Amino acid sequence: MTCAACVARVERTLEKQPGIESATVNLATETATIDYLPEQVGPQQIQEAITKAGYEPVEIPDTVDEERSARELEHRGQLFDLRLAAALTLPLIVVSMGPMLVPGMKDWMLSLLPANAWRWVELLLATPVQFVAGRRFYTQGWAEIRHGSPGMSTLVMMGSSAAYFYSVLAVLVPQIFPAGTANLYFEAAAVIITLILFGRYLEALAKGRTSEAIRKLMRLQVKTARVLRDGQPLEVPIEEVVQGDLVQVRPGEKIPVDGLVTEGTSFVDESMISGEPVPVEKGPEAEVVGGTLNGTGAFVFRASRVGADTVLAQIIRLVQEAQAGKPPIQRLADRIAGVFVPVVIGIATLTFILWLVLGPSPSLNYAFVAAVSVLVIACPCAMGLATPTAIMVGTGRGAEMGVLFRRGAALETLAKVDVVALDKTGTLTKGRPELTDLTTFGHHEEQILAWVAAAEEQSEHPIAQAVVEAARQRGLQWTRPDSFQAEPGYGLQAEIDGRNIQVGADRYMSKLGIDLTAAGDLGRELADQAKTPLFAAVDGELAAVLAVADSLKEGSVEAVQALQDSGIQVAMVTGDNTRTAEAVARQAGIDRVLAEVLPGQKAEEVKRLQAEGARVAFVGDGINDAPALAQADVGIAIGTGTDIAIEAGDVILMSGDLHGVVNAGALARRTFRTIFGNFFWAYGYNVALIPLAAGVLYPWMGILLSPMLAAAAMSVSSIFVVTNSLRLRHFDPPLQTLTASSLIE
Repeated sequence: MTCAACVARVERTLEKQPGIESATVNLATETATIDYLPEQVGPQQIQEAITKAGYEPVEIPDTVDEERSARELEHRGQLFDLRLAAALTLPLIVVSMGPMLVPGMKDWMLSLLPANAWRWVELLLATPVQFVAGRRFYTQGWAEIRHGSPGMSTLVMMGSSAAYFYSVLAVLVPQIFPAGTANLYFEAAAVIITLILFGRYLEALAKGRTSEAIRKLMRLQVKTARVLRDGQPLEVPIEEVVQGDLVQVRPGEKIPVDGLVTEGTSFVDESMISGEPVPVEKGPEAEVVGGTLNGTGAFVFRASRVGADTVLAQIIRLVQEAQAGKPPIQRLADRIAGVFVPVVIGIATLTFILWLVLGPSPSLNYAFVAAVSVLVIACPCAMGLATPTAIMVGTGRGAEMGVLFRRGAALETLAKVDVVALDKTGTLTKGRPELTDLTTFGHHEEQILAWVAAAEEQSEHPIAQAVVEAARQRGLQWTRPDSFQAEPGYGLQAEIDGRNIQVGADRYMSKLGIDLTAAGDLGRELADQAKTPLFAAVDGELAAVLAVADSLKEGSVEAVQALQDSGIQVAMVTGDNTRTAEAVARQAGIDRVLAEVLPGQKAEEVKRLQAEGARVAFVGDGINDAPALAQADVGIAIGTGTDIAIEAGDVILMSGDLHGVVNAGALARRTFRTIFGNFFWAYGYNVALIPLAAGVLYPWMGILLSPMLAAAAMSVSSIFVVTNSLRLRHFDPPLQTLTASSLIE
């Protein structure tokens, strides 16, 4: 495919087929994503429809090597045509224009051959350029005309053919032309083809760089695995590994598929998935991920996810799907492109007629040059590339940052959001209670914590487990209680080392008659901070006040501030009571709180925000929050390294912290600005240069654009759009993620 008109034609052809629900065609990737009813139409009929539209459907390469080979083959074909065209066009320019530019050259040439012979030399040099190097414009151009959807190739074919065949007639039958108009334009035809081939070649090289992120991901895939069969290691292709296979991994090797370690230990570099630079220790029952790098140890693991189910394959698939998607702004551009080329042909025809009727003598020459310039300069290549190249580079850069866009349209939507609604538990907070405060009265802190941990170890309550975990992290040791008794809703007591230890809420202390005067207002203050206060007594006297809370994730405050600084309102959605929710919101710096919301009501709260006229992004864990993620204008699901197969979210963050939300929003806005810049250039270029090519300045300034300059300008336009999109590869995220920052090294 060559331009936006190609996209429109293929989509129109496919959507006319019975059983095809929708078809989205991407110019930059040259792929079609099709939803169809298999009982009415199959892949074979779909491929036949594409062929009838004038295109050749091919299999997408599965590996980096196949993709590189296919691209290199295409580049070699383009380079051969370009070299042939350049080798013949350069002497053609010398022969045709040299006598006008170099003094004495005309006399020297006439001493070698008569003037008419040199006209035949130009014909001989131009013909291979026109029909060998430029054959692709004829095959594609005729197909476009045959299907009633002219595009870039039609314009190039018409423009160069007009110049070529006008010149052929001027050589063969000059007497049919009015006096002074039997001029040759062979060099214009050849230069048009050569420059556009050159532009296509540079464009293809640049487009190849837009898919660099996918190639980097594909390079992480392992080609073979060492599987234990009958107790013996056997090297097999990765495609032959099945779920349940025992796979052997040696020091320094990449892990081929996902699985669980069965024997052996090692440290594995998982930065490809988690972004953590420190290798993770792996022992029996530990999960390993395909594509990650083993350290110095050796181990055996049982394959759990293979082929398309591995984490790496899911990541590649998500990035590919996003790059093939089409945001609303591109759909508008494609509709415009569908009528643009016929309009240009009409303008070129009108230009020819006006010059022929109103132009100075020889009016035929002026009419011809202006019409050809309009045809060549108006090719809508840049329009077709403006969005998909930016989407490809933007989504690829997102993958490198740990941000996976499931749909290209999510980039445009995320760039326009007004409100970011954050789920509290597990998104804004860590999702698990932790010991946050410990104040003792007359006892050593570590001794009290050991006694309380010994008592709480007998309970399965999350708050009890938080206390036990805090004691373990401090390396404390304790003995089992001699006796233990729990009062549900109040607390518990235990006999430990001959001491009576009682732990519970303030109402439990009151029930036991224990004086809390020493604690003062500490319990109330902790509650106001969204913490759960616990009181501990030793032998009937208050010994300590502890507090347990679901703490804010590291970086949450910074992320909320960054969102607010960018003009986005931040809201928190939680099932907690209003007092607790407002306390957490104060800590995070959030002004708007939607509290006491049941899980099933979160989507309703998102609807309420949307009813206020806001474009809403909802951020949640992707499981309990699925309805709200789906209801939001853009759903952002927080992944946890290996758990990325989240269908509800439009955007998936591989990191667990909220810095990824800020980075995703900043990348979306930058990508959208790039798309607008591309469109401004593509459309502004056409709006400005079509009148110039038509000769609008000639009556005042005597300027008439040459077809050769028109071809050069058209090529520059496409190259500018692609290189402008490539600048997104150097996008720097405003915040560094704390738990995961990169999928690709």
